[in-house]
Amino acid sequence: MLKHSLLALLFAAATFMSHAEETDTASDANTAYIIDNLYTFMHSGASKNYRIIGSVDAGTKLTQLSAEENGFIKVLDDKEREGWVESKFVTKSAGIHQQYRTLSAEMASMQEQLRQAQIELPQLQEQNQTLTDQNTALSEQITKLKNTLDTERTQKQQAGAKEKRQLLTYGGAIAFIGLFLGIILTIVLSRRKRYDGWA
Repeated sequence: MLKHSLLALLFAAATFMSHAEETDTASDANTAYIIDNLYTFMHSGASKNYRIIGSVDAGTKLTQLSAEENGFIKVLDDKEREGWVESKFVTKSAGIHQQYRTLSAEMASMQEQLRQAQIELPQLQEQNQTLTDQNTALSEQITKLKNTLDTERTQKQQAGAKEKRQLLTYGGAIAFIGLFLGIILTIVLSRRKRYDGWA
């Protein structure tokens, strides 16, 4: 699991590196950067004759505030300073310094996500085991209830069949007794008539 996560992080970083320039260029038309391997001065106007406000380091991200004028561009730097820098030192593509900072931040975020995932993994595994145990226990309870239900259904069917047999038996016995009594009464009454006829 850890190897897969590290491979995914490396792949994401490589992909991000290869597309960093295109992404930064397309993200904002007014975004610009000081080219790498140098620093340049920021002037208060569009000429070297204007007062120097300060220096801007290589790779600094800028916001372009105007079009080129006398070889200078008005910009807003990362320290919220407005000034003019020579346009030849400004590029629309993020330099190595900016890419490094962006990738470092991205890598730190990914490492934090990986660390969080490693922390949560045992908890998730424990929750999974708990849910599995609960599922097993519920399955066993369902099986027991089903068996109990089948047993009760069978007992009811057997009780019903037994009751029917008893009713048939009682009915047959009553019918037999009635028939027997009828025969006896018939015989007794017929004998009485004979005795009465002789008298």
